[in-house]
Amino acid sequence: MAFLYSPPLSLASATVHSSPAPRLLLNSSPTSTSLNHHFPTSEPLTAFHTPLTTTSDPQKWRVSVSFFSSLLPKKRQELKEELLEAIAPLDRGAAATPEDQERIDRIARKLEAANPTKEPLKSDLLNGKWELLYTTSRSISQAGIPKFLRSIANYQAINVDTCRAQNMESWPFFNQVTVDLTPLNSRKVAVKFDYFKIGGLIPFKAPDRFRGELDTTYLDEELRVSRGDLGNLFILKMIDPSYRVPV
Repeated sequence: MAFLYSPPLSLASATVHSSPAPRLLLNSSPTSTSLNHHFPTSEPLTAFHTPLTTTSDPQKWRVSVSFFSSLLPKKRQELKEELLEAIAPLDRGAAATPEDQERIDRIARKLEAANPTKEPLKSDLLNGKWELLYTTSRSISQAGIPKFLRSIANYQAINVDTCRAQNMESWPFFNQVTVDLTPLNSRKVAVKFDYFKIGGLIPFKAPDRFRGELDTTYLDEELRVSRGDLGNLFILKMIDPSYRVPV
């Protein structure tokens, strides 16, 4: 699943005909370099910018900044609640209309502007197992297949210290893929699929062309928002920060 990226070809037709392809979210080239090193690029600080009245009194200026800063966590929480409420009835995005997608993208962009983690690849908050709540990718949301054949849940695990990720589908097919990550800057990775497992049991090497990029645009203890190189939006919630990806 998430660094949510779907292979350009159907794995079902290319390999195993009895189960659908793993619709899994990631891509990168193998690397032994930890994601937690210093990145040379700097990210611009984006937040909710409210004009401050110019004053020659430093104390008044500090009070204004302090008041503004105290509003951010509250605004952030309100946006998170609005976003979660909007995606709740959409079956991970499979039931989303174009109007739904536009509305969710608008809310997500407001939340991204209030991102408290400016360098996600340096943060331990990224580590662990995440559950996919919503995506605009039809292949990953499984919008094109009958609902009874869609996985009950999709997960993605990430470990920044080993540059590894794992995408997992639950019942009925339990498909998996492991992924190598290469950092491009302090929030974006290139992803390269390593091994697929059909039904969680039958392994085979992923074709070299299965690559992509993923940008983590919002991260806190509970929620992650990412955007793929094909323009897809992914929203995930943390379920197990202690999970380790097989190496």
